[in-house]
Amino acid sequence: MMTTPASPYGYHVWATRQVIEHLKKLPRSLFDQLVESVFPSISKALGHIYRVDCVWLAVMSGDSFEQVSPSIARWDAEVQGISLEEMEEKLQGVFARYFAFLSEQEDLEKEIQVSHPSYGNHTVRLSDIIQHVVNHGTYHRGNITAMLRQMGHPGVPTDYIFYLLSLNGKS
Repeated sequence: MMTTPASPYGYHVWATRQVIEHLKKLPRSLFDQLVESVFPSISKALGHIYRVDCVWLAVMSGDSFEQVSPSIARWDAEVQGISLEEMEEKLQGVFARYFAFLSEQEDLEKEIQVSHPSYGNHTVRLSDIIQHVVNHGTYHRGNITAMLRQMGHPGVPTDYIFYLLSLNGKS
């Protein structure tokens, strides 16, 4: 159902790819360089985006948080000490899994039951979880921009309007 280019998750993928392509143009040492920030490095921030995308895809696919919990350490381990190119591959993989999942959905307004370990049981629409994943990624891409600036390098524009313009060939 959600295979159109102008989708919220499409924006998340585009913006994350913008950051990765930008990082490829900068000194490679920045990826793992320690910085006093929300995350200790850009690699840790991107790894966090990867892990959270994995968590929510599993939940939307029907796994409970109890089923997902043991996988979190594995997802974290998958991105420990890897290169920018390897991180890109990991992210591309989860992006592909999202698009496959979303293309199978007949109704993104469908409600699912989510039992969160800290927030209890709730009924949530798939579209709301996707919005959460997009917002989460936006927040942490902003962290990465701030980290780059702290290290003396510019960020890259990832505003939603630039995504829309890119779909029309304007950027």
